[in-house]
Amino acid sequence: MRDRSGRDDPGTKTRRETQVRRDEIAAGLAEVDERIAAACRAVGRDRGEVTLIAVTKTRPAEDVRILAELGVRDVGENRDQEAAPKAAELAGLPLTWHFVGQLQTNKARSVVAYADVIHSVDRVRLVEAISREAVRQGRNVGCLIQVALDDDPARGGARPADVPELADEVALAEGVWLGGVMAVAPLGEEPAKAFARLREVATLVQEQHPRATMVSAGMSGDLAEAIAHGATHVRVGTALLGRRKPFVR
Repeated sequence: MRDRSGRDDPGTKTRRETQVRRDEIAAGLAEVDERIAAACRAVGRDRGEVTLIAVTKTRPAEDVRILAELGVRDVGENRDQEAAPKAAELAGLPLTWHFVGQLQTNKARSVVAYADVIHSVDRVRLVEAISREAVRQGRNVGCLIQVALDDDPARGGARPADVPELADEVALAEGVWLGGVMAVAPLGEEPAKAFARLREVATLVQEQHPRATMVSAGMSGDLAEAIAHGATHVRVGTALLGRRKPFVR
C-alpha cells in the first residue's frame, strides 16, 4: 500500500520486512533441524533426545518472538545486560531461558530473576550465589557444570577432575537443581575428541546423580560431533539466525 505521495506506507514496509525475516528464520530453523535429525540418524539416536537451544545474543526481541511462533521453546543468552531486558519484554511467551555465558557472582541476582537454566556453573562461590538468590526470589534454577575440556579454568569451566565434587555441591544447595554438564570444544582440537572426554565426565556425574542427564554441547559448526557423543542440548546461533551483529549497549 502507498500513501498519497506514492511512497510505501511505513506500516506495509514494516510488515513486509517482518515477513522476510520470518521466512529467513524459518529456513534456518528447518536446515538446523534437519542437521540435528541427520546427526541422530547417523548414530541411532531418536531426534526427540536432542533439544535445540536457539542462541539469540545480539538479536532483537522480535527474532525471539518469531522463533516462538515457529515452535522453538528454548532460548539461550550469554550477556546479562542484553538478556535481562529481552527476557522481561518477552515474559509472556512460553520459553525456557538458558544463560550460557560466563557468570560473575555479582550478576547472580539479575540472572536468577529470568534464567531457568544456567549452563556456566564452574565454582563453589557461584553455586552459593545462585542458590542464595534463588531462595530469596522463590525460584528453582537448573545448573549445569561447565567443564574445561582443555583443563584450563582460566577460560571458564571446572577441571574435569573437580566436576564430581562441584556437582555434589549443586545437588545439596537450596533453590537449584543439578541438570548435568556443559562444555565448548577447545579451539584447534577435533570436536569429536573433546566431546568424547565430556561424555566420560557426564557419565561420572550421572553415576552419582542419575537425574543429571543434560549434556549441553555442540554449536553451529560441531553439533553433529556433539550429538554423536551424547549431547542432549545443542546451542545454535549463527546457523539458525545468520551472522551476528556487534552488541551495542
